[in-house]
Amino acid sequence: MHKNKFLIVAAICSGVAALLHFGCIIFGGDWYRFFGAGEQMAQMAEAGHIYPTIVTLVIFTLLTIWSLYALSGAGIILRLPLLRLALCLIAAAYLIRGIAFIPLMPIFPGNSLTFWVVSSTICFMLGLLYALGIRQSWAYLGKKNA
Repeated sequence: MHKNKFLIVAAICSGVAALLHFGCIIFGGDWYRFFGAGEQMAQMAEAGHIYPTIVTLVIFTLLTIWSLYALSGAGIILRLPLLRLALCLIAAAYLIRGIAFIPLMPIFPGNSLTFWVVSSTICFMLGLLYALGIRQSWAYLGKKNA
C-alpha cells in the first residue's frame, strides 16, 4: 500500500498540536495567554493550580493518540485496533469542533475570539485531512490483517 499523504499530514498536525499543548504545561501562563486559552487558565497555571495541567494533559494525550491513529492509517506504524472506526470518530470530532464553536463559546468564556476563530479553522482543516485520508484508504482501513 502506498503511504497516505493526507493522514501523514494529519498526524504531523495533530502531533504538533499535542506538543504545543505540552508546551503550555512546561512554560505556563505566558503560553496559555499566547494561545488564547484565557486569562483565568493563565493565572491558575501561574498560581500552581493543577486544573490547567490536568485539562491540558488530557488534550495532549488525546491529540497524541489521534496522531498515532493517523500514522497507523497511513501505514507508517503498526495497525492500531478499531482503526477505521477510530479515524472516522477523530475526523468527526475535528469537523464538529471546527463547525460548532459558537455554541461552545459560552462554556469557555475566557477564551478570546481569536482563539475560537483560529482553533476552529485549524480543527476543521484537520477534520478534512482525516476525512480525505479515510476516503483514500477506505478499503485498506477495513482489512483486519492489513
